Amino acid sequence: MTQNALVMFSGGQDSATCLAWALENYSFVETVGFTYHQKHSVELKCRKSVLQKIGSIRSNWSERLADDHVIDLSIISELGESALTRDMEIKMMENGLPSTFVPGRNLFFFLAAGVLMYRRGISVLVAGMCETDFSGYPDCRDETIKAMQNALNMGLEKPLLIETPLMWIDKSQTWKMAKDLGGQNLVDLIVEETHTCYRGERSEKYDWGYGCDNCPACELRKNGYRKFLGSKE
Repeated sequence: MTQNALVMFSGGQDSATCLAWALENYSFVETVGFTYHQKHSVELKCRKSVLQKIGSIRSNWSERLADDHVIDLSIISELGESALTRDMEIKMMENGLPSTFVPGRNLFFFLAAGVLMYRRGISVLVAGMCETDFSGYPDCRDETIKAMQNALNMGLEKPLLIETPLMWIDKSQTWKMAKDLGGQNLVDLIVEETHTCYRGERSEKYDWGYGCDNCPACELRKNGYRKFLGSKE
């Protein structure tokens, strides 16, 4: 409980759960978000609301939540094409990856976060990557995360730890983790305030939150929520 942590916080379900996990496990928690011309940039607005409200879930969380940072990584959208940054159909590509894969996105995120940690004197980075219930993105794999951790340690000459509390659990277990960490109040906050939909759709609300109800991100979130509800019955 004496270490400081930086949470990669996008404003989505996974990163909100990771933020709660960090607030429960570290004495001082900062957050960082990234803008890269993502079509679902509404998540940047949602993250502000979550940051304003999550401290009320538990009194000690409010005391531990510290500075927030937003880093402009627009170069990501200029270097590669993706359905998240261009007007493209969401589909599987010939290389076996979905068109929503943003090449190098998480690698840029880790590098920028590592430099920020170096400047801020923070030793732990918490990120919401998951290899169990995801879209097949190679930069979400555990081996990729470990490689980035090694590269940052060597390149910055500083021991940095990357924690991925969601790596081996599915979306229903992520909902359960939120419930275990912050009770129904945290689950309700995630439903009402976070954003996951790739299309940035927030005009219609479902029991699992806002979204288009048919993109891969919405499907994962919805199915995980329904499984989570079923496991409670």
